Amino acid sequence: MLSPNHNEHARSKDPVKYGELVILGYNGSLPGGDKGRKRSRFALYRRAKANGVKPSTVHILSNPQDSKAVNSRGQHSISFTLSRNQTVVVEYCHDDDTDMFQIGRSTESPIDFVVTDTPGGSKESEDSVAPSTISRFACRVVCERNPPYTARIYAAGFDSSKNIFLGEKATKWKNPDGQMDGLTTNGVLVMHPQGFPEESKQGMWREISVCGNVYTLRETRSGPIRGQLAQGESSALKDGSLVDLCGATLLWRTAEGLLKAPTLRHLDALRLELNAARPQCPVGLSTLAFPSLPRSHSLEERQPWAYLTCGHVHGRHDWGQKPEHSREREGGPNTGGRRECPLCRSLGPYVPLWLGCEPAFYVDAGAPTHTFVPCGHVCSERTAKYWAETSLPHGTHAFQPICPFCSTPLTGTPGFTRLIFQGPVD
Repeated sequence: MLSPNHNEHARSKDPVKYGELVILGYNGSLPGGDKGRKRSRFALYRRAKANGVKPSTVHILSNPQDSKAVNSRGQHSISFTLSRNQTVVVEYCHDDDTDMFQIGRSTESPIDFVVTDTPGGSKESEDSVAPSTISRFACRVVCERNPPYTARIYAAGFDSSKNIFLGEKATKWKNPDGQMDGLTTNGVLVMHPQGFPEESKQGMWREISVCGNVYTLRETRSGPIRGQLAQGESSALKDGSLVDLCGATLLWRTAEGLLKAPTLRHLDALRLELNAARPQCPVGLSTLAFPSLPRSHSLEERQPWAYLTCGHVHGRHDWGQKPEHSREREGGPNTGGRRECPLCRSLGPYVPLWLGCEPAFYVDAGAPTHTFVPCGHVCSERTAKYWAETSLPHGTHAFQPICPFCSTPLTGTPGFTRLIFQGPVD
């Protein structure tokens, strides 16, 4: 029965939410804060008026100038340049049944969600000035305006002149049905998991074409030859699907999936519960406490630290420092080299612990008992296990698991550690 709450009527008028895209590597918000179209997560709602498009007329042009005439009608179109004197232009017409959302690096108005390269833990600081590998108009998500509100992903987005232009060097082909299709330079890769989040099983990484067809991966990220058509596979996003834009990876959560995911309030309740148990530093005997969510990256006095080899949790102390040997350093500059745990004498990185506070990355609402290695982000055991078993594209043809909260590549096996807290002595 409906509650007499006066908000009930207002709620029924709320726009339909299709889902959210969340960028891996940001623990709840961008470092400088979420602003406008540049944010760590982007919600897709049904638009007041449909803005989707669908293919209509095909023109085969022998003069490049003709394509300008076709494109100048204010219609969306995709141009496939086959040679200097042949271009196929596919015109798109309005589609009342779909909404289109565009994602890319460009800040021009056709882009709904501006995404820049994620500074993963693997990148050295000087890399931040390297040219971006994310396309300016990287991809588009097309959502059906009627239930079940299926969202589909397509490579490439329409630019300010409503055109997608695949030049002479781009990988393109004619399908058996006579329709043109192609791939973008660095490609849009997708992985659909099975049974996310309860019984999650990772799927295969695939490449999505400009027309939304699914292919096996090219030999290298921007190789000239497309993979095989993945028969029976779809570009429809599922809860937990990952979309890789070569420089940033997005997680798709359906509106339904988000309703079942833990909330920030729930994660904070777990934090308070952990702090209420008054964990202690076995060396300094001080009481430890996780700072409130969402928090800054500045260390607090009572912040828990952990030895990642054994999982023993301490407060910050200078005990057990080993002489620095470059070969002995583990997990990069943020781990402070190898230290000896005072409780069990195991050697390994000693790092501050941070709670993972982006709820979309959690596969359950379990207690924060495990930490990723080597970054120290803490989450539930099932969440740690899921991400440690999920390999993400890295470079031109490598794959590796990362911490979803900071994008640091995981080290060792299994890539996470169970934390061992010491309770109060009294």
